[in-house]
Amino acid sequence: MAEVNNIYLSWTDVNKLISAMMPRLETYTYDLVLAITRGGIVPGAIIAERLGIKQVLVASVDFYEDKEHDLDLPVFMQFPADSFLRSRQVLIVDDIWDRGREVVNVTERVRQAGGRPFSVVLHYKSHRSAFPDKAPDFYGEETKDWIIYPWEVERGKVGT
Repeated sequence: MAEVNNIYLSWTDVNKLISAMMPRLETYTYDLVLAITRGGIVPGAIIAERLGIKQVLVASVDFYEDKEHDLDLPVFMQFPADSFLRSRQVLIVDDIWDRGREVVNVTERVRQAGGRPFSVVLHYKSHRSAFPDKAPDFYGEETKDWIIYPWEVERGKVGT
């Protein structure tokens, strides 16, 4: 089994990842950014600023474990009304795709509302994904390591 390292990113590292993704992101036009709390808020704001997108919304999703049916059911704690998403190109932003549950469920909810979702994450862990047939539309880097973002270090959140 490959060793998993703790990788501490600096703000410069985050900036480089986002800058590297910008040419691909700029090939599409988006009506709004939908940042997944909490990890997607910082990169969502940076990407929205760089793309000139003024409308930034938030999605908060948690999961209810149904042990009887071996399911993790999404519970949307906060989500924009369908009318904000219908017929709109929506860029869904999160920091990392680990198992992929958040991005996949938010993407599906946007699609059900009549929106056209695109997803972007800074890091993609394909080896851990619970959705082998899905992937983010854009990602900065594929990794097997444990990523610690600068906004997590500053809060003293490392290891939680």
